[in-house]
Amino acid sequence: MDFKDKVVWITGASSGIGAALAREWASRGAHLVLSGRDEARLSEVAKDCGETLILPFDVRDDDALAEATRKAIDWKGGVDFAVANAGVSQRSQALKTDMQVYRDIIEIDLTAQIAFAQGLIGHMAERGSGGLAFISSIAGKVGVPMRTAYSAAKFGLAGYADALRAELSQKGVSVHVIYPGSIATDVSRNALTADGSKRGRSDKVIDEGIRPDDAAKKMIDAIVLAQREIIVAEGMEEAMGELRRTPDQLLDQVAGMVANGYMEKMEAEG
Repeated sequence: MDFKDKVVWITGASSGIGAALAREWASRGAHLVLSGRDEARLSEVAKDCGETLILPFDVRDDDALAEATRKAIDWKGGVDFAVANAGVSQRSQALKTDMQVYRDIIEIDLTAQIAFAQGLIGHMAERGSGGLAFISSIAGKVGVPMRTAYSAAKFGLAGYADALRAELSQKGVSVHVIYPGSIATDVSRNALTADGSKRGRSDKVIDEGIRPDDAAKKMIDAIVLAQREIIVAEGMEEAMGELRRTPDQLLDQVAGMVANGYMEKMEAEG
């Protein structure tokens, strides 16, 4: 996949992985659409990204998302690739965590990311081309303590993406799930605690993690190679992710069901 002059839309683009992905794609000649809640920070990222469209909005605002989707498609006549990256992590024991924290994390990390994709898949399928990447986590492969809500959302995101990939496999639209391990971002600092407040401090393992720019390059290189599951981690985290990797043969088998008319048969049966 050559991204020169292609339109790439990234949510959660104001910092961390999203900002690093924006800079890397810009270096490969892509036109960037950058979204997040903080317009000023998006503008700072845009300075490194050439021709850029900034569309700030909260991913939980359905009306704002619909308007942003219209503008992103209209900007240059289409969106070629989209990255559902917006999200928030967690650092709290299940026994101590308010139920509202579960609702908030699942809304941001799962439901809003599905809504983002749903707004684009019709456009991409009609064009017969396009791609989607979902930023899950190693915690979306292996349930990790202190992250029950986060793991639930990230597992769910991967499940949606896997099913969507199969459905779109005959439409020219690729679907990729990225499973980062510890990346040196503010993810721990911004994580929600048991009462929903921000944690406000980082973890040593995160601070010593993979540099975002290095992670972004690995992610995009893997997308170019059409990898469906992309694990970007080191050490024990990488081993955990690889242990739970879905075999390509199984993904091919599910895509084959679609090629053989599975969906049409299901719909015909009512």
